[in-house]
Amino acid sequence: MKKEKQKKQEKNIKNDDLENSNENQDENVELNTPKENEEGLQEDELKEEIKLLKEEKIRVLAEMENLRKRFDREKIDSIKYGSVNFARDILSPGDNLERALSAINKEEEHPQSIKNLIDGLLMVKKELSSALEKNGITKIDTLNKKFDPNLHQAMMEIENDELDEGVVVQEIQTGYVMHDRLLRPAMVAVSKKPKKNEEAETNKHTKSVSTDNEKDTEN
Repeated sequence: MKKEKQKKQEKNIKNDDLENSNENQDENVELNTPKENEEGLQEDELKEEIKLLKEEKIRVLAEMENLRKRFDREKIDSIKYGSVNFARDILSPGDNLERALSAINKEEEHPQSIKNLIDGLLMVKKELSSALEKNGITKIDTLNKKFDPNLHQAMMEIENDELDEGVVVQEIQTGYVMHDRLLRPAMVAVSKKPKKNEEAETNKHTKSVSTDNEKDTEN
């Protein structure tokens, strides 16, 4: 009897230990589950933050590249067009030099002193033209060219029956470009048809329209 009672007590003790062990495991599961969820959320947040940082880095690099290109462009422009105001100022003395030379009668016999003066002026003109070309400043070709409002400034119209309208027939003041930028427009005179020709063409056009209308009416 004693042995059976002792075995029964030992069995009860084992059952109690097993129940306590199961309870402890359940508690550990309950305690560990929120912790794992929290770690998972932190991992997702870190991944999102890394993604945002990468996007920010790409955006900053793109902005830096645009700034670099803009700086290089401005640097090139400052080198090419930095002297544009000085170039405009120097064109006026060049115009006066041209006028002085054009006023000299080449067929007239001049004393040697005047000849030396003319030679000196021609030399100055040549050196000025060379200096302008070295700095990318060139004359605008105008005569017998179609009028271009981007390069020319029309000062007057001259009737000419042999040319189409809008052709440059006279250059009043030379125009210049600096590299690919307009420095000063050329002042020019452009051709136009004589009034008689204009009236004749208008009458011809009116007559042609009337004839077409009459034909349409008959049909």
